[in-house]
Order: sequence, then structure tokens, then C-alpha cells
Amino acid sequence: MKLATIKDGSRDGYLAIVSNDLTRCVSAEMIAPTLQAALDDWGRLVHKLEGLAEQLGHGSVPADRFHERGCLSPLPRAYQWADASAYVNHVELVRRARGAEMPASFWTDPLMYQGGSDTFLSPREAIRIADEAWGIDFEGEVAVVVDDVAMGASRAEALSKVRLVMLVNDVSLRHLIPPELAKGFGFFQGKPSTAFAPVAVTPDELGDAWVDGKLHLPLLSTLNRQLFGRPNAGRDMTFDFGVLIAHAAKTRALGAGTIIGAGTVSNKGADGGPGRAIAAGGDGYACIAELRTVETLTGGKPVTPFLKFGDTIRIEMKDARGHSIFGAIEQTVERHGAA
Repeated sequence: MKLATIKDGSRDGYLAIVSNDLTRCVSAEMIAPTLQAALDDWGRLVHKLEGLAEQLGHGSVPADRFHERGCLSPLPRAYQWADASAYVNHVELVRRARGAEMPASFWTDPLMYQGGSDTFLSPREAIRIADEAWGIDFEGEVAVVVDDVAMGASRAEALSKVRLVMLVNDVSLRHLIPPELAKGFGFFQGKPSTAFAPVAVTPDELGDAWVDGKLHLPLLSTLNRQLFGRPNAGRDMTFDFGVLIAHAAKTRALGAGTIIGAGTVSNKGADGGPGRAIAAGGDGYACIAELRTVETLTGGKPVTPFLKFGDTIRIEMKDARGHSIFGAIEQTVERHGAA
């Protein structure tokens, strides 16, 4: 089942079921007005939603044309958004580039921060930043939305609570982050509003690509229409989503609608070293910071600039037949406050 939130002029939009090929949709307001409302009562409502999805698939219910540009993020705002760094290769590379030793615990105990969840960007909404000097970067990620998770849940219990899977652009301001971390608190200012792809999908829609809490498909990103990266989201994922959710629930319960991100997708190279850029015959990266890190390690200094005003980033994932699964995040960087 594929779900989206359609813009209607309100803050939260309305819930819609989307066809598998992302061409048609039907309002699900008669079942639940919003995605959060559906998640709050998932056990009772899911079968009604699935029934409507089946009707849409059979063409037995009036449908509208689905437009990705007409969507908010599936959850336009959420009670909680916690993002991890499940791809430890990414963490190791970034720390190595700045000469910082990586604690051994990073391989056994996930990193996680709590992000702002009150103002998610729409999937086609501009990234508005006041100053290019802040080091504007995108981060292509996979995230899940969970049902209620009990405090102290096991990995298996946590994984059973995954209701939806989404794609993320977790925007980062790289030059603001180090001073924040140096204070012993953060992130905060270094992490502006996040965007999600237009469609959230239930794990069964992913078929054989969803295995043991990992999504084994390439995450595609283009920068100004040039392929930037296609790392596989299931490869080199040190902590699966069951582990991440259980980590978040170690000392407190998680409410229905909580979003858990896995962090920037990152793959090692075929030789076990850093991954290579697309131009060098590799699978590229899911953020600019990692490319700059590899440039520093191999050439002594970064060459690729962070995002500039006017740059456009697109993030998408396709199935084995080349069809878009979640729709695309496509955002242009703009100066905040510009006329």
C-alpha cells in the first residue's frame, strides 16, 4: 500500500491512497483524515485502507490523477523525528578526514540525534537558507514510521512495529555543525527542516528488497541533473531498523507516527576502502560531505563545493523494473528572504 498527503491549503493536508505506478490516487479521508490519524488507530483502520487500495488497483473506485508536486511530506509534521548514523563507514570517513579517532563503540552502539519535526518541507519545496557560507549539504536517507513501541522493546519487537518506509533529504549545514558539537550539545542550528519523498509505502510493497529491516536497493541522487550517487541502502548498513528502533526505545516508549532515520547511505569501495565517485567508476555518495572527505583523503583537500543558491538536488529509489517507488524529492536551494 502506498500513502500520500495531498495539499489542500491546511497545515496537514489530507490522506490519500496512491496506485502502485504513482499515476492515480483516491482520498482516504472517509477512513482517516490524515496519515497521523491513521497511524494512531492503525490496527483498526489498516484493513479499511488496504480495501480502498485494492479498489483503486482494480479501477472500481473514482480516482484522481496523482501529482507529486501536489504533495506535502507524508507526515507534514510528526511527534518525533530521530535520525541515526547506521552506516558507520560514513562516520569513519568523515572523522578520518579531520584527524579524529573513531571510538570502537561506534560499531556496536548507534549514534542518534533528535531532529526538528514541526516543519517538514514538502518534497518539491525549496531549501531556503540565509547564507551559502554555512555549508549547505543534502543527505539521502531511508526512514521508517513506527506504531507504538514499548520502552525496552527487543529488536524483533521493534522491527514488527514498522508500518511505513520513506525516503529523506536530511539537509545539513556543515559549517555550523562543528561549533555546535564542540559545545557538547546539538545538533540544532546545523539541521534545518527535513523533506521526505511524496509517497510512504508499507514494507510488503518492497518485496524481496526489504530483508531483516534493511532496504536493499540503490538510492539515486542527482545534482543539477547529473548523477551524483547510487549507493545501495542495504549494503554496509551496520545497524538495521530493528536495532535502531530498539535503541530509541531503550529508556522511553515511542508514540505512533515516530519517524526513525538510518542516516546517510554510504558504501565502501569494492576494495574495502572508501567508495569512489561516479566519475571514477564508483557508485558515488549520498551527500557532498562524503565526496569532500574522499577528496581530502586522496588529494589532500576537498574540491567539490557544497550546495549553492540555484542548485537542484533530486533523490529517488527505483524498483528492479526501473519504476519509482516513493516518487522523488526534488529541491532547489534558494536564499532565504530573497524577493
